[in-house]
Formats: sequence, structure tokens, C-alpha cells
Amino acid sequence: MLLLCCPLLLLLLPLSSRPQKLPTRDEELFQMQIRDKAFFHDSSVIPDGAEISSYLFRDTPKRYFFVVEEDNTPLAVTVTPCDAPLEWKLSVQELPEEASGEGSGEPEPLEQQKQQITNEEGTELFSYKGNDVEYFVSSSSPSGLYQLDLLSTEKDTHFKVYATTTPESDQPYPELPYDPRIDVTSLGRTTVTLAWKPSPTASLLKQPIQYCIVINKEHNFKSLCAVEAKLSSDDAFMMAPKPGLDFSPFDFAHFGFPSDNNSGKERGFLKSSAKFGRQTSSKPRVDLHKVCIGNKNIFTVSDLKPDTQYYFDMFAVNTNTNMSTAYVGTFARTKEEAKQKTVELKDGKVTDVFIKRKGAKFLRFAPVSSHQKVTFSVHSCLDAVQIQVRRDGKLLLSQNVEGVRQFQLRGKAKAKYLIRLKGSKKGASMLKILATTRPNKQLFPSLPEDTRIKAFDKLRSCSSVTVAWLGTQERNKFCIYKREVDDNYNEEQKKREQNQCLGPETRKKSEKVLCKYFHSQNIQKAVTTETIRGLQPGKSYLLDVYVIGHGGHSVKYQSKLVKTRRFC
Repeated sequence: MLLLCCPLLLLLLPLSSRPQKLPTRDEELFQMQIRDKAFFHDSSVIPDGAEISSYLFRDTPKRYFFVVEEDNTPLAVTVTPCDAPLEWKLSVQELPEEASGEGSGEPEPLEQQKQQITNEEGTELFSYKGNDVEYFVSSSSPSGLYQLDLLSTEKDTHFKVYATTTPESDQPYPELPYDPRIDVTSLGRTTVTLAWKPSPTASLLKQPIQYCIVINKEHNFKSLCAVEAKLSSDDAFMMAPKPGLDFSPFDFAHFGFPSDNNSGKERGFLKSSAKFGRQTSSKPRVDLHKVCIGNKNIFTVSDLKPDTQYYFDMFAVNTNTNMSTAYVGTFARTKEEAKQKTVELKDGKVTDVFIKRKGAKFLRFAPVSSHQKVTFSVHSCLDAVQIQVRRDGKLLLSQNVEGVRQFQLRGKAKAKYLIRLKGSKKGASMLKILATTRPNKQLFPSLPEDTRIKAFDKLRSCSSVTVAWLGTQERNKFCIYKREVDDNYNEEQKKREQNQCLGPETRKKSEKVLCKYFHSQNIQKAVTTETIRGLQPGKSYLLDVYVIGHGGHSVKYQSKLVKTRRFC
């Protein structure tokens, strides 16, 4: 067995000519020692049957020792590199004769035995160089002092070592199925569904196993230790999601890959998903995402970027020992975004655009003649929309538009403009857009900043109401319409009717009150009032004001709900 050593523990190495019995581990002593984590911390002694974690400085070798007391002993040694390749070698030396009980009769400490023989060349049993998890396994090992030498030539790094003389009974690492590959069963523009065969450790041995998935855009990982080395030390594994619930953090808004405070919210980067590990301020953010999902063996990753390659790794983790085994990783490229049909804009012509909720539309404007300036006029009919304008790939404009807005950009010979319109999150969007190289071509009327209609309560009677609204310095035509509505008509119903692009032509002639022209050179005095007569007592009316531009296009002010007095 591997003898566990410290300054207080002396090892007696009996030598006998009698047939030797296969050793057994002192389980009570072993359990007592591995509970004391400080016992092996920064020690050069490897315990029997417990995984140790340690650190290597670059180009600084480290040596570990353990003693196998009897010949024909089963032996297994596992070395797990974390964030850098390792060079390691396992060798054995015969124990000195003085170590036997036939000498002075006094056992010698392991430290003294090491000093006696470390200058001698041992017999090399195994060597490896790389970043794979590698094993040395022997069903019959000779007795002796074993040395494990490790070196990192690339950088300072973490690593793990596990050694045991009872590999058949220990089995701390989860066993892989006969087919350890991860299958990509479904592929979309923003989702990838993965499936894998369960570990026999869970299905046959009934040990507690959970599966941890790692997603990144750089490469596959050989071990969970390597993943943890990439993430900050304060980023612990997430708990498995509750059955039937999808939840989100990379909001991968990151990874796209979204925020550090969303770990308990539902929906997001993954179906049954999790968030990016937080990074310390001294380290750059790592585009790496990990989540443990319990014992399920199918998983859908969501909120990925279209047309992007991702690497997926799966680790089976024994929750009793916290030791893990890696499946064979895979990679997949998400599908391309569906190509948007680009609408061609004609110089000076108004184009109607409809955008689905959270959707986007692309438009193209290619002036046929040279131009010094180009003007984009946008009339958002419902909620605000976002407009982006690129000239020959260069971003010139990115703004939110509500109501009517006009943007004038510097022109360039033979330039082509790509306009991206992004809809509202609240619902579908409608808008009108005009592109022109003629600076005086303005089809949409100018609007004041405040498009509300004000009603004067003191001037309200049983048959009339008086209202006012703001104008501009530009002379425009204003038309006012009224419509009787039920008493239970509310703001929510009014909001649904706030399509500013619907003009007077959609209204009944009987609803028209009047039209008039109005403007003021003094913007502070650009206000007009109107009294609407012929109303019924105690009735509710919806009032609308339309301003009509020189090109005939109209814009509706915000509707106003008024009510006449019941008694006068």
C-alpha cells in the first residue's frame, strides 16, 4: 500500500523470505488522515486513495514520494494538468537493506530513507508530456520507494494527483460509457441540443453522478480542472435547475454571451442554463460558460450567436468524491441568420415599412447622381424604433426615433447607404421613411416637441369643449376630428388607436370639425385654440388633430379624451 507519512509517522518496511501477502490499507488510519487536509498540504508525500491539488512554478520541478510496502501490489497513479501541459515521470527505487526490520530493529522515517537513496537513479516506469489526463496502472507493482517528478515549462500552473493501491475498490472517477462522445441532435441559429450516454457509475453502480457542461468559442477542454483554472476563483458551480424550468444567467448578454446578477432568473442563455463566471478585475473576461444540470443526459444551449462556432465539453462528476471524468468534447457552428430581403429606396419617394416585434428590416439607398447631402426623414407610427445608417459599411447614424425625425448626412459620390430599422420590444412597429438628395424635399410636416392636446376644464360646457395645441414656425394645415365614445373608454383603448400614420382620409366626413392653417415666427407663441361645438351633454369624445405637410403627408397629434358637462 502507499504509506502515509508526516514527521510523526514512521514507516516500518519488513523484509521477509516468506511468501508475501497482498497488502490491505489501514482504512481507519486512512480516513483519519484524509480528513486532516493540512496533513498533506504542501507535502511531498502522496496519500493513498485521496486526490491532492498543488501548484507548479514554471521551470521549477517538483517531486513527490510514496512507498509500496510489498511486491505484487496493484497500483494506479493519475495526473491531471489544469491550465498548462506537464512533463511527469514515475520511477521506483529499491529500499535500502537498513530499512528492514532485520537491521537495528528500529524503523526509519521516510525522510531519512529519501535522503539515503534520492541520489540514486531509479527505474523509470512511465513518463508523459502533454495536457491530457494520463494514467499509470499496474496490477502487480514491486515494493520500493516511488518518485513522481513533475515539471511545467510553459507557465505557472495547477495540477492534481491521485494514487491508490486499491484501484478496483476505490473507483473515485466516474466511468465513461462505451461511446463517450457528445452528440449534436439539433442545430439552429441560436440553439444547439446535446445528448450523451449516461455514465455506468450512475446507471449500474448507482453512485451519485451529475453532469456539467462547458461552452466556449475557443477550444475543447481536457479536464474540469482546466475549466476551473480559466474562471475566477469565486465562480462556483451552479446548482441543477428545478425540473421543468428553464433559466438564464452568457443574461452569455454575454456570450452572446448577459449579467452577473441573473443566476436565479428564468429564461436566457441556456435551456436549463447558467451565467458566465465572474472575472476578477485583474483578469480579462473569459468567454466561457459552465453549468451543472444534475443527472439529465440531454441539454439545449440557447441564446447563442448565429453563424458562430462553439465548443462543447461534458464532465461526469461524482458528487461524493467531487472527482470528474471528461467525455469526448465536440463542436458545432450555429446556422446563419436568415437573409433579410433588402428594400430599395427611391429618391424622394415615401416607403411604408412594417416590422415584427423585436424584428428588423434592411433598406438600401443608392443615389443615381452625385450629391453633397442626403436626408432621411422617418415617421414612426407607433412606438419608438431604432435607425442605423451605414455608408459603404461605415456607421454614420444610430438613434431611436419617436414621431417624426429628420437626419441630414454628408454625401459622397457613388455612395451606397444601408439602413437598418429595429422594431420595438413592446409590439409590432410601423413607419414611413423618405430618403432624398434634394435638401428642400420635405414631405413630412414639422412637429413641435410636445404633440399633446390640452383641454380647458373651466371652458367646458354641456355642448362644447375648448382645446389648444402647439404649432411650429412653418405654415401647415391643421384638421381636427371628433368621435363619440362610450363612457368606459379608457387610456388603454386610446393607446391602441395611436397610429400616427393614419391620416384624415381614414376618418368619416361626419367626424370632421374643421381645418385651418397656422404658424408663428415666435415659437413661444406658436399655440392655437379651438372651441368644438354641437356636442351632447354628459358625453365622452375622442379628439384628434392632424397636421398636413406640403407633400400631403399627415401626422396625428396625441389623441385627447374629453367629456361635456352633464348639467349646465
